[in-house]
Amino acid sequence: MTFLKRSLSLKGHRTSLALEPDFWAELDRIAEERSLSLAALIGMIDAERAPDQPLSSAARVFVLRALKAVPEQG
Repeated sequence: MTFLKRSLSLKGHRTSLALEPDFWAELDRIAEERSLSLAALIGMIDAERAPDQPLSSAARVFVLRALKAVPEQG
């Protein structure tokens, strides 16, 4: 399994997050759709996650929920 690691700043601290390329693509798309920077979107995910939930897991769940909220076309 291939992970891409990106570094960003959250709450003034540098951190890195490793996710599969497909999740990064969706996070980039969602951030652009919402006129947010990727760091701002990840910051929102970080602020809303449970204290014991890893950020990578929270990001994946966020993407899943965002995709499920989009009505199917066809």
